[in-house]
Amino acid sequence: MKKVKYFYNTNTLRYEKLVTPLRVKLLRVFSFLAAVTVAGFLFMQISYRYFPSANEQRLRNENNRIRDSYSILSGEIKRMNQELREIEKRDNQVYRSIFEASPIPDSARAKMMEKQAEERLIASLSEDELNTTILQQINTLRNRIYAQNISFNAIDGMIKNKEALLAATPAIQPVSNKELSRLASGFGYRIDPVYKTTKFHAGLDFAAPQGTPIYATADGTVTLAGNTANGYGNHVVINHGYGYETLYGHMVRVKARRGQRIRRGEVIGWVGSTGKSTGPHLHYEVHKNGRDLDPIYFFYNDLTPEQFDRMLKIAATGNQSFD
Repeated sequence: MKKVKYFYNTNTLRYEKLVTPLRVKLLRVFSFLAAVTVAGFLFMQISYRYFPSANEQRLRNENNRIRDSYSILSGEIKRMNQELREIEKRDNQVYRSIFEASPIPDSARAKMMEKQAEERLIASLSEDELNTTILQQINTLRNRIYAQNISFNAIDGMIKNKEALLAATPAIQPVSNKELSRLASGFGYRIDPVYKTTKFHAGLDFAAPQGTPIYATADGTVTLAGNTANGYGNHVVINHGYGYETLYGHMVRVKARRGQRIRRGEVIGWVGSTGKSTGPHLHYEVHKNGRDLDPIYFFYNDLTPEQFDRMLKIAATGNQSFD
């Protein structure tokens, strides 16, 4: 039997029947349901956390194993990236500079901006998202390593050809000059002996008696031998390879022939005064990849440091050239 509750009404001074409003009843029902739902959720969370099923435990262990593997792999990729960057830097700044080879551009390995973007992407990814990018990172590393191997193979070829490179580099004076008394005019702007104006002198002038032997300063192949009416008179041009070329002008007579293979120290002609010349001398030039270089820096095979310093001072004198 349902209990009936009463309350004392102070206004009417009587006991009256207690009636619960519908709003209060609904609120009580909602509160009860909310409490049951929260309690059930907490119970399920505790149950799943501390009392998982066999299948849940297996999936949890598998997930933890994959997450640990990704974490280790991510750290390994970062370490490999750091080591590869160091190898690439050493390759460009040390190994290739020894052989005067152009650095490998980043585009041939992997563009630096792309590499940095990839590294930032990895840093921002969760372990789950890393699953979709890990193969791409490994492929990038594989491409960079492949390009680096190509570079090292090229350097290996440079090492094997180092002897040929040294033989092809101008390294001696083109005329006998033990007393260092034959250098008459240096590289740079000099007074032209004919026009008496300041003009660029692209080589060195060695004053010597007519008939003095002229020597090839490095191994190479003669590409020009004769008089082409260009002011050099009878002259010889030798292509040494590796971008090097030398010119020997104003000879009285040329010995070398076009297409002939020449060795360093071999006589290619004799000093004269042919062409635009004011007296017997040898005009000597060194070119590298089409650019005029100061030949004074290519006498290291037959000069001591003291002699080289003296040659620099003589060449720096702003005198009049012979041609």
